[in-house]
Amino acid sequence: MESLVRAIYRVAAIPEAEPAYDRVNLKIYYPALFGDTPEERNSGVVPVDAKYAPFGVVILLPGINLGPEGVSWLALRLAAAGYVTVATTAISEEMPGYISISPGFLLDMLAPDNYGKAPSSSVLGPVIDELKAVQADSVLAGKLDLDHIVLGGHSAGGTAALLNANPDWFPGVCATFAYAAHSGASVALGWPAETILPLPAVLPALILAGDHDGVIAASSHRYGKEEGDPVQTVIRTFEEGVPDCDGNSHLFILKGANHFTFACPHDGTTGREFLDWQGGEDQNELRSYLVELLLDFLHSVLRADGSAQTRLSRAVGDKRVVLARHR
Repeated sequence: MESLVRAIYRVAAIPEAEPAYDRVNLKIYYPALFGDTPEERNSGVVPVDAKYAPFGVVILLPGINLGPEGVSWLALRLAAAGYVTVATTAISEEMPGYISISPGFLLDMLAPDNYGKAPSSSVLGPVIDELKAVQADSVLAGKLDLDHIVLGGHSAGGTAALLNANPDWFPGVCATFAYAAHSGASVALGWPAETILPLPAVLPALILAGDHDGVIAASSHRYGKEEGDPVQTVIRTFEEGVPDCDGNSHLFILKGANHFTFACPHDGTTGREFLDWQGGEDQNELRSYLVELLLDFLHSVLRADGSAQTRLSRAVGDKRVVLARHR
């Protein structure tokens, strides 16, 4: 039986950012066990369900202008399965005049002279530092496994997760996942056309994407490609950018999934939903399958669950999968 899920809020300072863009908000979802005590009734704070404690931690980085409500469905599912899940929200002006929810890209660190030397996301250090404070004093005190942190995200947030999953930068990070993301390098930053950036460490990676992703297709010019292909840069990221991980890294292209399959509900008043293609299959079913794959990945890397690893290796034959690869 899945646990009741509750959440707490925190905020962390981003040291290198200018006010008012120097804060990142955290919504921390956790498995809970309601005891109906006077304290719970009075404060609304429900104790943890310690069945899976200490909890592996998943940090979710958002795509550009994807609010935290868009990933609540996923955070609820992951927390119910025993993983503390952190939805992050930072608003930044990464380029003059463009103010948005973002994963906190440091564009200078994505340029050819700097890539791979230091983190390219400003929010991850502050988020992890705040989790240390939560571990010391909160309803989750002593219940987090900060030696097992997974970085994940959607779209630009997925790219930020892939490009920053390095335990030398962030001790405890042990795996990464992304949906509708790739490591194609921007020609505007000085990279040659069609460059694929290598991931910074040999860690298990799960890359998920949809064959109806109109946003990736329409953004190809940013990476020196002609527009129109929704998956080739994602596939190349896996083949060229993901280090060999003894079969523990996986790529799945889902039939009928589009860019915003990951977001539910999605607020179409911001972002670039107008570029997306119509999904070809039932989006709720695809989301359910997406979370099945993600949970198997988490069970495999965080709980050493061999049966989950086997299910991932066999998913190549599933009717919802257009292409699957492992390395």
